[in-house]
Amino acid sequence: MKPNYVKLVENTPLPRIALCRQTFAASRIEDPTAAVKEAMAAAACTNKIKPGMSIAITAGSRGIACFPELVTAIVAEVRARGGEPFVVPAMGSHGGATAEGQAAMLTKLGVTEDVIGCPIRSSMKTDRVGVLDNGMSVEIDSYANAADGIILFNRIKPHTSFRAPNESGLAKMLSIGLGKQSGAEQCHSRGIDNVGIYSALMAQVKLEQCKVLFGIGTVENAYDELARIAVLDSVGMIEAEQPYLREAMANMPRLPVGPVDAPTASGPLDVLVVDEIGKEFSGTGMDPNITHRFSSPKMKAHLQISRLAALGLSPRSNGNGNGAARADVITERLETAFDREAVYANALTSQVLVQAKIPMVMPCDRTAIQTVIKTCGAEDITQVRLLRVPNTLQLEYVYASEAMLPELMERPGLEVIGDPEEMRFDNGRLTNPWPEGH
Repeated sequence: MKPNYVKLVENTPLPRIALCRQTFAASRIEDPTAAVKEAMAAAACTNKIKPGMSIAITAGSRGIACFPELVTAIVAEVRARGGEPFVVPAMGSHGGATAEGQAAMLTKLGVTEDVIGCPIRSSMKTDRVGVLDNGMSVEIDSYANAADGIILFNRIKPHTSFRAPNESGLAKMLSIGLGKQSGAEQCHSRGIDNVGIYSALMAQVKLEQCKVLFGIGTVENAYDELARIAVLDSVGMIEAEQPYLREAMANMPRLPVGPVDAPTASGPLDVLVVDEIGKEFSGTGMDPNITHRFSSPKMKAHLQISRLAALGLSPRSNGNGNGAARADVITERLETAFDREAVYANALTSQVLVQAKIPMVMPCDRTAIQTVIKTCGAEDITQVRLLRVPNTLQLEYVYASEAMLPELMERPGLEVIGDPEEMRFDNGRLTNPWPEGH
């Protein structure tokens, strides 16, 4: 039987939408394997790998561009230098804060022993390697600590919840990723706004006390493609990765709202529809750098989205529905996929409890979209300014409501490539297609 609240929205008109394509300035690495080989050959710090050394290589929970290929290439280069590589899941509390869950996350991301050609050693056990002046314990994965050397591998990009000279990247991989649940919890214990401070301090202790050889950081372009590979020596690594963070910030895609020459999207938008959230799109499932729905009040929002609907959770996120809380409305299928074990472990460790909340739940995509349109506060909801995106990582293609087309047709770097069409649904699921590969 249809719930009464559904009857309140089912007559809400849906706008016609047209497919648009954004063009961003971007460079791209065509051959990740060759690029790893070249970058490692050019870096003197890779000579620290000696024959017979056991080498721990970190792998995180993010959907990094070319992730399996890059890990495989690093493994091959370590072997070529006589090392004995193995991979350690370095993802703090993700994967439900269990060894099995973290190994499963790597499998979902295509990183398996068969693919990369070396063992994966997953454990939540850590060793204490130091204590900060404020009493915080500095922890590191026991498998990594027991190795003869550690290679940090991670993507360098802006964090979703704080601003600092070092955000997501090699320093954070060392402090929080390799800290596992206990280390991540320590780093977050003074609140999300201070994570950048303590992450850098903990990383410095580990660089001094542990056998970190070097780090390999990647930078992606606005199309979620590999744009740069940087090999950074452990000596001076924290400072050395900072210019790559600035590059990654400049590379980020954006929603087509506000002045094109502004550093980020800005101004009002009635409705944003996000097809899918998930860990491979953002550490928070739905990137606040795109939506400007931040967990911390210290993060300045330039874009004001009146209503946001999230329709589904990526299977590769393994039930971690972190990010759903930043929507106003979700669907029953997203709620069903939401795994409290994964989300709550993440929220308790980071101390950002808002990320574990569930918004209003509607039965299907159609009713979820009707709900956000009905309640967006637009003066005339038949002229709603609405954007639809596949996720918050891939923004080359967007659907825009008919009311937005005049402004978008005049926007540099954007082309309206489809005619306005009705929103189409199959059993309540939105089916207007994305171009192949998106």
